[in-house]
Amino acid sequence: MLFLSPLHAMKPKNFVPSLIVGFFLYFRIILGKECTVTPLGAGQDDTDQVLAAISQCGTNGTITFTEGSFNITRKMTWELNSAKVNLFGYLNFIPDIEYWLNMSNTYQVVFIQSQSSWFVVTGSDFEIDAHNTGGIQGNGQIWWDFFSNRTREDGDGRPISLTLFNATRGVVRDFRIDAQPFWCNCIAESDDVVYDGMLCNATNTNPEFAGTNLVPNTDGLDTYRSNNVTLVNWDITCGDDCLAIKGNTTNLTVRNVTCNGGNGIAFGSLGQYVNLSDVIENVYMEDLRMVRLPSDVQPNMGTGVYFKSWTGEVNGTPPTGGGGGTGHVRNVTIQNVNVDQVDIPVHVYQTNGGSASETPSTLMFSGLHFDNWTGNATGNTILEFVCSPAVNCTDLSFELFNVTPAANEAPRYICQNVTSITGLQAPCNATGES
Repeated sequence: MLFLSPLHAMKPKNFVPSLIVGFFLYFRIILGKECTVTPLGAGQDDTDQVLAAISQCGTNGTITFTEGSFNITRKMTWELNSAKVNLFGYLNFIPDIEYWLNMSNTYQVVFIQSQSSWFVVTGSDFEIDAHNTGGIQGNGQIWWDFFSNRTREDGDGRPISLTLFNATRGVVRDFRIDAQPFWCNCIAESDDVVYDGMLCNATNTNPEFAGTNLVPNTDGLDTYRSNNVTLVNWDITCGDDCLAIKGNTTNLTVRNVTCNGGNGIAFGSLGQYVNLSDVIENVYMEDLRMVRLPSDVQPNMGTGVYFKSWTGEVNGTPPTGGGGGTGHVRNVTIQNVNVDQVDIPVHVYQTNGGSASETPSTLMFSGLHFDNWTGNATGNTILEFVCSPAVNCTDLSFELFNVTPAANEAPRYICQNVTSITGLQAPCNATGES
């Protein structure tokens, strides 16, 4: 039930600027109205009352969603301007798979790989605080079981759980997303956004599929065409990229992230669109943990951090094919990292969607710095840089890099088409042999 309450004798209120992970985020919320929403109950559709509250109090107001489950049956946009949302309950997106896979029932605001979204937040100067008690229920197990014998492809209509699109000076705080069917989060076309506290949990509970990765494509977050984004205090359990930093992401800060299973943190894929340039610059990450889960829960723990681009040759068209795009990744620092039984701690490759025999990529990786790494790998390959011969990788540095190979194996450091690398304890060459 929706309650709308004007605030009595309320004067415009300036929020005190807060120092959040190294920079000040200033925003002003003028509290003119308050809306309080409670769930209608089991079997009832809450979508109308949720959207009514956003419409009435989403500008210069406060919306409070009480504890409980709000049943959402159709796509939803929250436009928030100088507003605060307190989300104590869960937005429960009903698992009507055939309905959601019809792209007329979702938004296509995320250009990269033609992805779909069932929930989009847009606007400026807003805060969404889920208080570690609320967020999104994605009902992913039903989706994962459904796709266990079907083909999954980028752009096939599986929805992103939470999309921030065209957002400016926004904060998402202490938010929980349980059982995302596809990507947990995406931020696109946005500027000056802070996520402080995010939990994503894609864990298969169907014993029929124990020991397999039933939850691919459940990335914790994909970034695209966004600037000045800060991610702090994240805990991601997934079967794919913990974080995926995609094209035209600049001035990104990441701190205190735990990746449970999956592929690790990805930069890419990049260069998929032949007529576009992908740029990633000024990325700072620290205090990262890559944790291998029991194999019956999630068999994969691929890397600590990896970088990938398509080749310089066009193989089909996006979202499933592509290649030939240009750009660069530069000025990236990743420090204070612990890797637990990952397959390859640091990896660069530039043959995504193709092979080394094709036209090499012109997308360049440079200025990559890895400081204070500890932990271990499942094999003997500690790092593998297979860079494009058209541009090479340059200005790579390691300091206090103490990742060990499997027991009784000599570490291998593989470098191909690398022109400048410092700080390793052993030679880095084409074969990885000392």
